[in-house]
Amino acid sequence: MLNLSMLLEDSARRYPDRDALVLDGERMTYAQLNAQADRVANLLISHGIGPGDRVALSCPNLPQFPIVYYGILKAGAVVVPLNVMLKGREIAYHLADSAASAYFCFEGSAELPMGEFGRAGFDATDGCREMFLITADPGAVAPVDGVTTLTAALAGVATEAVAESVVREAGDAAVILYTSGTTGKPKGAVLTHSNMVMNAASANRLFDSNPIRRDTFLVTLPLFHSFGQTVVMNAGLSVGATLVMLPRFEAAAALRLMVDEAVTVFAGVPTMYWALLGALDAATDAGVDVGRIAGTIRRAISGGAALPVEILTRFAERFGVQILEGYGLSETSPLALFSDPERDPRPGSIGVPVWGVEARLVDEDWNTVPGADEVGEIALRGHNVMAGYLGRPEATAEVMRDGWLRTGDLARRDDDGFYYIVDRAKDLIVRGGFNVYPREIEEVLLTHEAVSLAAVIGVPHESHGEEIKAFVILEPNAQIAEGELITWCKEQMANYKYPRLVEFATVLPMTATGKILKRELAGTP
Repeated sequence: MLNLSMLLEDSARRYPDRDALVLDGERMTYAQLNAQADRVANLLISHGIGPGDRVALSCPNLPQFPIVYYGILKAGAVVVPLNVMLKGREIAYHLADSAASAYFCFEGSAELPMGEFGRAGFDATDGCREMFLITADPGAVAPVDGVTTLTAALAGVATEAVAESVVREAGDAAVILYTSGTTGKPKGAVLTHSNMVMNAASANRLFDSNPIRRDTFLVTLPLFHSFGQTVVMNAGLSVGATLVMLPRFEAAAALRLMVDEAVTVFAGVPTMYWALLGALDAATDAGVDVGRIAGTIRRAISGGAALPVEILTRFAERFGVQILEGYGLSETSPLALFSDPERDPRPGSIGVPVWGVEARLVDEDWNTVPGADEVGEIALRGHNVMAGYLGRPEATAEVMRDGWLRTGDLARRDDDGFYYIVDRAKDLIVRGGFNVYPREIEEVLLTHEAVSLAAVIGVPHESHGEEIKAFVILEPNAQIAEGELITWCKEQMANYKYPRLVEFATVLPMTATGKILKRELAGTP
């Protein structure tokens, strides 16, 4: 018997007056957060939505996200978090594929009219019975374009009505997380209550978070994504931590909040760390005492993509804290491997399997790759592995066997059991019969004093099959010609590896979670 929402309920009972959420200086206690989630649960129950029903949620890092998220769970329903960047057609696909019974959507802004896209997706979907619009104005009760606001819907729900979490089985679905769809239509990874609870517990065990510490997390990772959901929201709220919310990541604002709120734990993707380091001088000039960060932050966590060693080193030198690099997927809830804070750091490594998880490297036929430093595909087994892809038994069978999940990521393992990502199997470049791993080239490029960020892809070539191309963002005021950089690369690496093509850019396309979209760089959908 288990329900993920019990993580919040337990903290609300034990620490009712602690700050659970902070946004723009406004604070919400655990008792208040839990009471608001109760109202959402009672709203859903009054609309006939209960155990096993799926409810979609589109919302940035605002208090309404955890309020609705835990309210859905309390009602016994399944949360389907959606990327806030989705447009109407894409929302319709996700609502239909998940068979969502209801949909909560933030109204958005003029730049990103989420509510407009949400309404278009909702109207195009048969079977989704209710849509509730989350508004920035907590007092808004009038319908917007015919859509009921959440405030108005909750007006008929008694504020004092308690909604005890509906008891679910450990193996019942709690959350459905959709993959990015880089190799086809997005698939819904079904994560159970056990998956999510155990992964939050694993995060706290790994990062030494507990109620006595009274940690303060800066919430920059999108909560609709598995990383932010588990490592920050579920893990943090389960130990009575305070979550300082930043709806949209902006490096200067993040640095100021880290100082003002004495943030102790920061979790981000590599591009966020890159941006923080690049904003230090400007923040100092603006009066932010960034030196105070080194005195408060005790954990820095990176995931979502490979962390360049250069960024890891610079961050440690500036703030005196080692970034713990980890690895996981939506399909693994997501924590799977992580740096061990009790062992010597291994820059460039994604660490070792977390508690309760097994890892091995396999070839195309599931055979274990023998020996240290041999490259193979990471396979995982443990409490974190999804139940399967929603409604896709064949797709599930392609990646799962005997409890093991193939990840699609290539890695090697050293003699001490530490794993090192080599590359995504699908990103592998084959040039003239030689395998080239883009991450290796990117790491070398970042050692050049003029290079701030780099992404490497393969492009079609008539005789070599693929040619290596690098997209490069230069450091401020740095100047170097394409030919000069290519010549430098030639001097640094084997002849078949160095990029023959270099294109300078001011920005690189990224997902909402900060991953570089290499398929867009390659011009593929």
